[in-house]
Amino acid sequence: MIKGRVWKFGDDIDTDIIIPGAYLKTTNPYELAKYCMYGIDKDFSKKVKEGDIIVAGENFGCGSSREQAVLSIKYLGIQAVVAKSFARIFYRNAINNGLIPILANTDEIGEGDIIEIDLDKEEIKILNKNKTIKCSSPKGIEREILNAGGLIYYFKMKYKS
Repeated sequence: MIKGRVWKFGDDIDTDIIIPGAYLKTTNPYELAKYCMYGIDKDFSKKVKEGDIIVAGENFGCGSSREQAVLSIKYLGIQAVVAKSFARIFYRNAINNGLIPILANTDEIGEGDIIEIDLDKEEIKILNKNKTIKCSSPKGIEREILNAGGLIYYFKMKYKS
């Protein structure tokens, strides 16, 4: 179960918006997090609280395949990203780095809403609106990788000797 406050974004949020290229000079994920969504809101990282959730429209994470986009979101403390659709490479980078991508029709979810995501029931409750919508969460090997905390931890767990 994931519960948090919503930060709402529109369609085609690309990796240059999520983490602009000028801030890719570090490999420290906490430093990257300071510039998360800097292309839209320079103060975003100061407003987010641990456990918040990003909700977006179509094609979230399009653009370049920079893994730092996922890392900046994850290390800011965002639990999950809910979107109508994801760019394929962003989706895989999210799974591999332990950030939960959820597919849903996000039209009824608004900025500041409090939502609760049940990954097993594949439901999102919009608590302040007393409304429930269906969603699609990662399954199979993707879910195993997420449960392990990401691909590296999955391999360490699976192949420890």
